[in-house]
Amino acid sequence: MSWRRYCLDAAATQRAGEDFARALRPGDIVLLAGQLGAGKTTFVQGVGRGLGVSDRITSPTFTMVRQHEGVNDVGIATLHHADVYRVDSLDEVVDLALGELVEESAVALVEWGELATSVFGREVMTVTFVLDDDDARTLVVDGALSDFRRDELDAWAGA
Repeated sequence: MSWRRYCLDAAATQRAGEDFARALRPGDIVLLAGQLGAGKTTFVQGVGRGLGVSDRITSPTFTMVRQHEGVNDVGIATLHHADVYRVDSLDEVVDLALGELVEESAVALVEWGELATSVFGREVMTVTFVLDDDDARTLVVDGALSDFRRDELDAWAGA
């Protein structure tokens, strides 16, 4: 099953991210897929706002992983924001150890996650960004983990 949400512009993409944060639980890994400029970082900024992150969220393209501390009522203390666009091999993705980083009270959002799907296994959610026209996009959520969040994702898609 998949869920869709249309976003007219960057502000709507941020709101979609903020609303999506309600579907997250500690230990979640979310893969973000879509072409360059599709709104992945903008979405993560919204997720950060939804998780109570107060510092500025920017693309981790050159640092590979940025950590942001948040304050919220779902027990997620850390948002790991990764970008695997520039990795040369899947071994580099494995070395990031994102699965271990999210074990306690964290979540990870991985830009260009489709490049590393095999590393993370099936227990993930994927958000695919499909550019429509101008600044509009459709976000499609699926993945094995999303089946456990049906109620939250129904609300997200209906917003």
